[in-house]
Amino acid sequence: QVQLVESGGGLVQAGGSLRLSCAASGFDFSARAMGWFRQAPGKKREFVAALDRSGRRTYYADFVKGRFTISGDNAKNAVYLQMNGLKPEDTAVYYCARKWDSGSNYGGTTDYGSWGQGTQVTVSS
Repeated sequence: QVQLVESGGGLVQAGGSLRLSCAASGFDFSARAMGWFRQAPGKKREFVAALDRSGRRTYYADFVKGRFTISGDNAKNAVYLQMNGLKPEDTAVYYCARKWDSGSNYGGTTDYGSWGQGTQVTVSS
């Protein structure tokens, strides 16, 4: 059974940093691309970042480029999201997701087949 468990969220002041972790189990972690999405109250879930299954190529939404970094650790079956320079508009529930296919699309929610329960990130001004 595929399980994705996020952790590391919390309350931080604007300009601060957080590191989110996603622990994966129940599948061959090295064979799947992974992504991070977020959803703010009243808004659609949106793409944040993705890591291809080789672990060498990364993809980012424009609004996080230069501030967030996605990385993975196959030995620990984990993917991380380092978030620096946080802004109040980054406040959302952040979700880890497993890409369901080997295609080249990374930015849509339909490109992912398994999701974690989410972790809340709140950035105060």
